[in-house]
Amino acid sequence: METQDLDLLRGTLDLMVLKTLSWRPMHGLAVLRWIEQSTRDNFQIEEGALYPSLHRMEQRGWLDAEWGYTEKNRKAKFYRLTPSGRLQLAAELSKWSRYTEAMNLLLAAPGVG
Repeated sequence: METQDLDLLRGTLDLMVLKTLSWRPMHGLAVLRWIEQSTRDNFQIEEGALYPSLHRMEQRGWLDAEWGYTEKNRKAKFYRLTPSGRLQLAAELSKWSRYTEAMNLLLAAPGVG
């Protein structure tokens, strides 16, 4: 069976990025690759969506960033979660849990009359 990329639900990219960075600091391309690999390529994240998300979260104080070098010795900006970012991750995980629970209830509900 051929797999098709899943469209991201509004607001889920931030959750994915926060969760990814909860493991360790990473540069943008590593974040993108980790999301794709961990979802078995079901989510294809565009750089044009990822980098504005990273910058927005940095402005909100959820991420800190510093310049460093990749494993291929290329200069890159490495992002890490701040304490505020960890709190935001917990809030996003709670919201996602409530959302999926409500959707599961709806999908399992018996038909109308």
